[in-house]
Amino acid sequence: MGATSLAASTSSQWMFPLSALHNTPSRATSGIPLEKELYDRSRGVEFLYRLGVSLGLPSSAMYTAATWFHRFYMRYSMEDYHRQDVAASCIFLATKTEECGRKLRDVAKVVCSKVSHIDIAKIKDDSKEVEECQTSILLTEEVLLEGLCFDFVVSSPQADLVDLFDACPNGTHIEECAWSIANDSYRTPLCLLYPPKIMAAACYVLAERAIEGPQSSSLDDRIASPAPAASLPTPPSHKSPWSGTSRRAIEHFGFNETELSNVADALSILLEYYGAQDLQGACEFLTSVASIPPPHGAAHREELYKPFAHVAAAANQPVSVATPEHAISQGATPSQGGSTPGKPASGAWKPVSDPAP
Repeated sequence: MGATSLAASTSSQWMFPLSALHNTPSRATSGIPLEKELYDRSRGVEFLYRLGVSLGLPSSAMYTAATWFHRFYMRYSMEDYHRQDVAASCIFLATKTEECGRKLRDVAKVVCSKVSHIDIAKIKDDSKEVEECQTSILLTEEVLLEGLCFDFVVSSPQADLVDLFDACPNGTHIEECAWSIANDSYRTPLCLLYPPKIMAAACYVLAERAIEGPQSSSLDDRIASPAPAASLPTPPSHKSPWSGTSRRAIEHFGFNETELSNVADALSILLEYYGAQDLQGACEFLTSVASIPPPHGAAHREELYKPFAHVAAAANQPVSVATPEHAISQGATPSQGGSTPGKPASGAWKPVSDPAP
């Protein structure tokens, strides 16, 4: 079996129907509501990103670890394995498979620093907390390996985005926004539901619509098949600067009808996720993204997300931590913040092959 066939087969066994989210171990054996599980998955990936950034890991290692995190909880309950323990073990395992090795002690010290909110310089190598954290990471890693069936192959939408950026240059703002949305997508279970190119297209289309503004083409027009017919000409003074329908991503990937329907569903889930954030005091750009109407072509279903502030209140958690930090909220024009993997120069993304110094 060739490398391409192997990647396809290993990816397909980790693709789940949307209905599988209603029957995860967290729900079936622990009775955890879906909205609470999705909220904790988002918080777990946020913690994972913070660990990865503090350890100076390449973005590809963090995307791999985040994918494993979601796969793990399709086999085990969040009641049995705390999200922070699993996130730490995913990061530690990724440092080995992605050849960016970090010492177990260093990973444990970063975990202790994040959990206790203590400067890492004040945490001693031989402290009891670090020793206990190292043991926890190794024990959880054993379960992680079993849950993953030792299948470490992961493909990310970022690789497809880079190909799209190279084939269809469309301005730095749109590319940066698409990259930020792709980073945020790992805070949702999209990597379990759709192939990377579907996710990449959804992130790119949403970024275009967000940057071009409410007077530009709708999401439906951007993913329609066939392309929407040209409208009657309007006087120049009434034309929006974004009057054309951009279909770069759809044409680049050459999607069929089923794939276009999947793009619509992925867009709907992303918009649900952004809409669940506590938007009071949020940046104007995040608020505008959350207000974008979802495509009509998305499947009719029960909403996955409920407002995070309500979920946190129901779980007796402080409202101040109700909304995990996300890439798209870092500024008016999305850029990568201190806890989010950054976008490399165009064409520079590739799986890590050389150990980090």
